[in-house]
Amino acid sequence: MAEVTLTLEEYDALRSLISSERESEGATLVAEEKKPRKASAYSKRYGKIFEQIAPTYKLKNGSWKKNGFRSAVRAAHKLAKSNLKL
Repeated sequence: MAEVTLTLEEYDALRSLISSERESEGATLVAEEKKPRKASAYSKRYGKIFEQIAPTYKLKNGSWKKNGFRSAVRAAHKLAKSNLKL
């Protein structure tokens, strides 16, 4: 095996070179992030309907009734599906 000897200055220079390369690679990875998908018309319609329906499945203190969230989701999907605009 070969023997390598470095001075402290050479070692520091080598470490700073490696860290600067890693930072530049990280900057390019951040720039290539994907954009989030655009919300579909159905998901927008479902969200509006869910907000309107949710209070009927909640208690006075604002917490969900038993199986209230599940029922609200199902009801909102049913209404959003039936409100399709063709």
